[in-house]
Formats: sequence, C-alpha cells, structure tokens
Amino acid sequence: PALTPELREKVSNALREAFAAIGYTNAGTVEFLMDETGQLYFIEVNARIQVEHPVTEMITGLDLVKAQILIAQGERLDRILGGPVTLRGHAIECRINAEHPVTFVPSPGKIQSLCLPGSIGVRVDTAVYAGGVIPPYYDSLVAKLIAHGRDREEAIRRMQRALEMFVVDGIHTSIPLHQSILADPEFQAGAIDTHFIQRHLARRR
Repeated sequence: PALTPELREKVSNALREAFAAIGYTNAGTVEFLMDETGQLYFIEVNARIQVEHPVTEMITGLDLVKAQILIAQGERLDRILGGPVTLRGHAIECRINAEHPVTFVPSPGKIQSLCLPGSIGVRVDTAVYAGGVIPPYYDSLVAKLIAHGRDREEAIRRMQRALEMFVVDGIHTSIPLHQSILADPEFQAGAIDTHFIQRHLARRR
C-alpha cells in the first residue's frame, strides 16, 4: 500500500538500467526494504522465479513461468509480452504451511481430508491431496493461496472467504494465523512494517 506509482516507476527504471548493464536476460526478483520516509534499501537479487510469482501473474495476466522458458529458448521479450505491461487491481498471497499457527512448530503427517477453495479471483497452487503425506524433511509448504480483487479491500475480502473454505484435516496449518492477520485493523489499514508480526502476535496472547 505504501508503494506509490511514482516510486514504482522510479525503481523500475533504475532496475531496467542496472539489469541491462550486467546483461541479465531472464526472470528474477529484487528485494528492498522501505523506511517510513519512503527511502528504499537494497537487500538482494534472486536470479530465479519467486514463490510469490502468482501475485504478479494475477495483476498482469502474464504467465511468468512460461515467459522465462521462452526467453531461455531465445524468444524476444517484446514478442512474449505483446505490448506494455499494465497492472490491474490488487493481489495477495498466503502461504499455507504445515505448521502450528501459534507455536510455528512443523506439523508433518497424513492429510486425512482436503477441501480447496474456489471462487472469482481465487487461485490455488498445490500438489497435495487427501491421503497424501507431508514429510518432515523438506519445506512445509502445503499450498499457495492467491486472491485478486479490483482493489486491496476486495482482495482481502476474497482471501478471507477463501481461507474460510480451505479445509485441511490431519495436520496443523497456518490458515488460522492468516485469518487473524487479515482481520487485524493495522493490516487492513496498510500500516505494516517489519515489526508488524511481533505486534500482532502480542495482541493475540
């Protein structure tokens, strides 16, 4: 919410010049932190697709996975994009993990039953199924749940409804934590920073 169109354009232009200078030609993610004055601080570049890529896909209509494969095959970016990229609406992603929503302890085990949400503006990326086992050896990600709306408020409402519909029996998941965060007035107002989770968890106690 704090990223204005002007700041987005400024950052995009700077990154375009930087990537052109080093000959970077495929998908990647650049991470920043922003302070209360709007000053950005560079963190890192991940030279790969990010787990949050569905958020970008939902607001642009692009298939980033397909695009990076085509680029690697030698296709021109302008032909892949088909014109200027426009941003439409707002999208939020919740990572549904197999962990206790209060203690954050991993919760591997067998999924006894599963009901995935589905509605307008809702997307679920997952490979789990009823009877499947979440092992203790790898990332605890169960699914990526993405909600898109005309604005942030609608995206939040759609995500809240999708989380209510999302049922995973047999293991603990982070669904209750996401529901709690989305209902937090501070989150809804967009007044979030790197200490938000600490404040939110303190209010839940």
